[in-house]
Amino acid sequence: MSITELTGIDVPTGLLIGGEWTKGGATFPVLDPATEEPLAEVADGTVSDALDAVSAAQTALPGWAATPPRQRAEILRKAFELMTARSEQFARLMSAENGKSLRDARGEATYAAEFFRWYAEEAVRVEGTLMRAPSGANRILTMHQPIGVSLLITPWNFPAAMATRKIGPALAAGCPVVLKPAEDTPLTALALAELLREAGVPDGVVNVVTTSTPGPVVAAMIDDPRVKKLSFTGSTEVGRVLLARAAQSVVSSSMELGGNAPFVIFDDADIPAAVEGALIAKMRNGGEACTAANRFYVHEAVADEFVATFAARLKSMVVGPGLDESTEVGPLVNEETRSKVAGLVEDATSHGAALVTGGRVPQRRGYFYEPTLLDAVPADAAMLGTEIFGPVAPVVRFTDEADAVRWSNASEFGLVSYVYTQDLRRGLRVSEALETGMVGLNRGLVSDPAAPFGGVKQSGLGREGGHEGLLEYTETKYIATDW
Repeated sequence: MSITELTGIDVPTGLLIGGEWTKGGATFPVLDPATEEPLAEVADGTVSDALDAVSAAQTALPGWAATPPRQRAEILRKAFELMTARSEQFARLMSAENGKSLRDARGEATYAAEFFRWYAEEAVRVEGTLMRAPSGANRILTMHQPIGVSLLITPWNFPAAMATRKIGPALAAGCPVVLKPAEDTPLTALALAELLREAGVPDGVVNVVTTSTPGPVVAAMIDDPRVKKLSFTGSTEVGRVLLARAAQSVVSSSMELGGNAPFVIFDDADIPAAVEGALIAKMRNGGEACTAANRFYVHEAVADEFVATFAARLKSMVVGPGLDESTEVGPLVNEETRSKVAGLVEDATSHGAALVTGGRVPQRRGYFYEPTLLDAVPADAAMLGTEIFGPVAPVVRFTDEADAVRWSNASEFGLVSYVYTQDLRRGLRVSEALETGMVGLNRGLVSDPAAPFGGVKQSGLGREGGHEGLLEYTETKYIATDW
């Protein structure tokens, strides 16, 4: 069955450069994680293709930067309306190429479209300031101008939302973009690009380069002096490499990198609510999220209740192909990811962790792994210091608040934390003490287009979403004047 028959979308499979779809030379396959069979062949972009895309973006820059904010806003609003109307088709496309359940994919399609709506509203709010200098000698006038051609690199786990979260603010600010999607999930990005063309985005403002050799292709674009902005979402390891490359040309960089989210449950927590929050924070997208709960620190007084209830819920979850309506947990994206997850579970149990449920690879085709819960996970288990990126929940028991905070902060990552307690004073105190850019206080979900998303420490630089996400694509100009 073709990808169009599976999803209802006629997905382009070429490179979008300067408003034209081009096939290029070679192609590479996109696999269905549930069957391990090819879904489509897409163009395999080269360094030359990438530089052509940069040229197209640079050519489009003056016109797009000069386009009235309201006009840019209306195009983004149209993109929101188109994506909302086609949300089911986009959900099916994401399930097909990523493996996520339709339930998760439908949620992502809605969430992704919201970035177009939010930044349609923000496009007309690129505000400056005017003040009198403290000395009284002159006025201080500041304005925010488009930073320029922006290179956007997106991951495979949220192929729609990670693209719209970058494209939306860039276009709102007046910047043309070159999007390089992950090679595991390029089809959603290609469909989005066609949707943006339909919404009225001028030629060259949005360009897409798919490639199976991202290293040299991305390096060539970062080295190009016409590229002024790099926005990357992915692993911390790759982020370090890209930052080092960007430093050579002093390219402004935004990095949304790895996470190792602690989920802290105190003895006064509402345990049924904590379980529901844990299911969202851990199992959304099958655990393949940088915001996924990675370490569950549970107070000894409520640990037995939480483990038993959470295990029962995990054990009842339906594992299957993402496109099956009954599926709650789809396959992982590829064999490499599944092998990593299985290895982390084996390491933890070998160090003394108790396997409560799951812990197996189902006997079926596809990159599946059972929802898994481990109790009494020792401090030296590798999974406590690694981003699991799979449906595995390790539980560590504690009795002292200070220990829970100290253990939570004992990580190079600092993206998000989750805290469950019915004591608001404690909740806010602990939230302040946790070394993360975001905290879900009695909530298992923090992502919102209107909120600044990002981390501290090795989890990244800058923010996406909110007004802050728009400013990432601007330069501040100061004019000293008087009258």
